[in-house]
Amino acid sequence: MSFNSNLDTLYRQVIMDHYKNPRNRGVLNDSIVVDMNNPTCGDRIRLTMKVEDGKVDDAKFEGEGCSISMASASMMTQAIKGKDIETALNMSKIFSDMMQGNEYDDSIDLGDIEALQGVSKFPARIKCATLSWKALEKGVATDENAGDKS
Repeated sequence: MSFNSNLDTLYRQVIMDHYKNPRNRGVLNDSIVVDMNNPTCGDRIRLTMKVEDGKVDDAKFEGEGCSISMASASMMTQAIKGKDIETALNMSKIFSDMMQGNEYDDSIDLGDIEALQGVSKFPARIKCATLSWKALEKGVATDENAGDKS
């Protein structure tokens, strides 16, 4: 077995672990709520986040979809907890660049999220992987806009 083959196997195992044993599954009360879906394949997600003092205090998700979509949501909620909004949004940009097959900033440790980089070879699956990240971006924008109105 080659190194790449072993790495692919490890990445598949990490993805399946997050799919079968999702982290942060559930709903937070009194939080930002974002519902998103991918009409192409039927993936849907509800992301709930508590943001205080510019930091993601907690994040949870509910939904249904393919293993890529649900594993990505599990990985994302795990990665953004405790991060300031700027860092969480930067991680989202890095993830998007990785999914598009572009060069990306590797100075931030993405942890398990790197297991999804192989998805970039399957254009039809990129929307599955990025759904939860788009929900994060929408939630932050909604929260910032709500703050501007008060």
